[in-house]
Amino acid sequence: MLWTANTIMRKFSSSSAYYQNKLKLALIGQSLFGQEVYTNLRKQGHKVVGVFTVPDKDGKADPLAVVAEKDGTPVFKFPRWRVKGKPIPEVVEAYKAVGAELNVMPFCSQFIPMNVIDFPKHGSIIYHPSILPRHRGASAINWTLIEGDKKAGFSIFWADDGLDTGPILLQKECAVEPNDTVDTLYNRFLFPEGIKAMVEAVQLIADGKAPKIPQSEEGASYEGIQKKSNAKVNMAQPTEVIHNFIRGHDKVPGAWVVIDGKPVTLYSSSMLSGSVPTGQPVEVEGVSQPGLIAKSGLILFGFDGKALQVKNLQFEDGKMIPASKYFSSEETASLDLTDNEKKMAEEIRVIWKGILSNVPVIDDTTDFFKSGAASMDVVRLVEEVKQKCGGVQLQNEDVYMATTFQSFIQMFVRRLRGEDQEEELVIDYVTKDVNNMTVKMPYQCFINGKFEDAEDGKTYNTVNPTDGSVICKVSYASVADVDRAVSAAKEAFDNGPWGKMNPRDRGRLLYSLADLMEEHQEELATIETIDSGAVYTLALKTHVGMSIQTFRYFAGWCDKIQVCVVQRYPSVSVCAIVIPWNYPLMMLAWKSAACLAAGNTLVLKPAQVTPLTALKFAELTVKAGIPKGVINIVPGSGGLVGQRMSDHPDIRKLGFTGSTPIGKQIMKSCAVSNLKKVSLELGGKSPLIIFSDCDMDKAVRMGMSSVYFNKGENCIAAGRLFVEESIHDEYIRRVVEEIKKMKIGDPLDRSTDHGPQNHKAHLDKLVEYCEIGVKERATLVYGGRQVDRPGFFMEPTVFTDVEDHMFIAKEESFGPVMVVSKFKDGDVDGVLSRANNTEFGLASGVFTRDINKAMYVSERLEAGTVFVNTYNKTDVAAPFGGFKQSGFGKDLGKSEQNTHCIITLYHFKTSFMTMRIMCMCIQLTLEFNTV
Repeated sequence: MLWTANTIMRKFSSSSAYYQNKLKLALIGQSLFGQEVYTNLRKQGHKVVGVFTVPDKDGKADPLAVVAEKDGTPVFKFPRWRVKGKPIPEVVEAYKAVGAELNVMPFCSQFIPMNVIDFPKHGSIIYHPSILPRHRGASAINWTLIEGDKKAGFSIFWADDGLDTGPILLQKECAVEPNDTVDTLYNRFLFPEGIKAMVEAVQLIADGKAPKIPQSEEGASYEGIQKKSNAKVNMAQPTEVIHNFIRGHDKVPGAWVVIDGKPVTLYSSSMLSGSVPTGQPVEVEGVSQPGLIAKSGLILFGFDGKALQVKNLQFEDGKMIPASKYFSSEETASLDLTDNEKKMAEEIRVIWKGILSNVPVIDDTTDFFKSGAASMDVVRLVEEVKQKCGGVQLQNEDVYMATTFQSFIQMFVRRLRGEDQEEELVIDYVTKDVNNMTVKMPYQCFINGKFEDAEDGKTYNTVNPTDGSVICKVSYASVADVDRAVSAAKEAFDNGPWGKMNPRDRGRLLYSLADLMEEHQEELATIETIDSGAVYTLALKTHVGMSIQTFRYFAGWCDKIQVCVVQRYPSVSVCAIVIPWNYPLMMLAWKSAACLAAGNTLVLKPAQVTPLTALKFAELTVKAGIPKGVINIVPGSGGLVGQRMSDHPDIRKLGFTGSTPIGKQIMKSCAVSNLKKVSLELGGKSPLIIFSDCDMDKAVRMGMSSVYFNKGENCIAAGRLFVEESIHDEYIRRVVEEIKKMKIGDPLDRSTDHGPQNHKAHLDKLVEYCEIGVKERATLVYGGRQVDRPGFFMEPTVFTDVEDHMFIAKEESFGPVMVVSKFKDGDVDGVLSRANNTEFGLASGVFTRDINKAMYVSERLEAGTVFVNTYNKTDVAAPFGGFKQSGFGKDLGKSEQNTHCIITLYHFKTSFMTMRIMCMCIQLTLEFNTV
């Protein structure tokens, strides 16, 4: 091996932990948490001299014991450490023999004697899942939620002879989300951060830097373990208090109420915002008004009149159902099993027998829970069945909803066949009569194949830029919603059929999706128009039309396995996509089609101001047969939703189109989190050079299109025009004449040329941009003002005499502002230098009849796309992307085939006579790309 300075430095850096102070440790505890603490401490170079855990249960060792035994670490499985309050001598002696310098107790359910706690040189440290001194005791996470604490966290403290009263070593905290449960708090923060903190604490002790901060008794509390008998909900309280009580008892022991005279346990509670859905009344004991069984679940009311929603109900016999199914008939047709399915049923019967060892015979009526099964047995059953019958997706909740052996087998076989009998997709539309049709618009988050409110119930207004009116309220996704969406996408990738299915079948589904988009193209274009302000005819042809083309193009690549898009993308797994507001549907298609064609799953955040076509698209994916979890849509803010996607460890690639500053922040977050792959299509200030030998009519028409296309909200818009001096004045005169002919108005009017800007804040920035241009003494030839009418309309604007140092010469307007500079006749190299003097490199253009000049200029323009005698002519088969601070990575075409090359795409609009030259140019480009 060739050792270099860099190699040695990397080796030293990665091994630096081994040169720190290290300790001999005894781990006393259990569970996956204990296993992860053990593994990470050993990675840091500490020596675990003994693991003390609980005995095997039903022949199955605790996870901590499993990994320790595999490593050859001494493992002790004492049933108890004390008898009648006194230490067992042989147990204590066995412990002392390992010679630990510190006891680490990540999660311990046993009582450990003080002569063990105090024996090591450094004593003992314990992890506790609350911010001590609050919530001492065994149910700390539950009580954090029951008491409605706004902050949760954990403490690592020095063990003493009190109950969670020892001095604090370190503490960490997090915010409690409105609909957090014990599981979400634990999985999001207490588990991952707790593991890191235990390792950090041990190292602080090893380095002699660990503090011992006495606990204050101010604010101290101790709560015992909740029992089912005292977990009945007091409904004569404010709704939020009831919600906290329910979620604090979810899943154990389970808060319950009396419904129709019978105890029913409540799971998955969330506060309800907005209007209360319609439903069938149900009698709930102790309520101020009857509950409702709605499509979304059980609606309950506190005495303050506010509402909460419960998704799942469990009856006394252990059977769990979706709350929405409370009044539904339980009768379903019994399936006839095939011989192979009968064989699998017998294998599952053996698994049931292994768990329910006290039951002599497992017959069809055997009830899992009535036979003595507990929550750990549920996990074991699900995991054993999944291991034995690979590819079948099961969740713990499935066991609660099919508690007898016969019902479990029926559920399993339906799942195996893909005949889950899932209910038809439920969508609460917002409808509007507009554009001579009734458009039906979903407005909720789309997660795991279902439309549902954000967990905290928050919404925001999406606005029609034509008149400033509110179209509807849209669900405002939270961090918890993003996490659920990513979990759904990961589950769909790891265990679902999407990535594993025959590529041709995947292509067939994408073709079907494209067909459905075409079938609904007028509705999609109408939604796009009212939500983004795009002129309807443009929305129909480009926003929607090119989206359909994109999905058809990549559907065709699904079975072309030799192509890079198929060879490389599958290593990604879960992709995140963050799209802008200028082409809401088209950017969705550009970013997601290749990802889906390769078998990946995705979580997509539409722009906050234009979410509606993305949500309509989600509806069409279900109709096309795309499996649940493959596509997830989470509307919301970039600062919350986008940031969480950038940080999330289960996302392996993120694609972003937007501004350069946000792109830099995303790239940084992606690097810090898990070094996820990133593709960025960012800002531009694309130069368009117009020579005096151009076709003037075409140069005027296409030059205006280069600026005013899609009302200037176009990433490749010509941000700066360079016009040769001898034709400059004539060019400007003709442009202004054409602008005066443009019709500004309702984008749904087929004769409208120029619609509203996307949103009010953007309009204000455009007005400010023009004011800066005037202050810099550029000549305002036309426009520069907001149109005096309702909505967010900006006049098409023209500036001339723009000098290179000016703000408007360097910064993108992203609006209908033409910025024009002269260049001296014949000064080709001079204008090239000025055109390239920018931090951006997305697109560029040149107009000339001289093919040699066109080739000379286009080869020297520093941009991802060069248009020759045309503009805005993109194609789904051609790669698209930029250089410098315009980003990196390519959309469309055989994506990323040339990731180690600079790809420049030449678009020619020329005569048949020059076609042979054009073909030669393309050949030269291809030869360059293979270098």
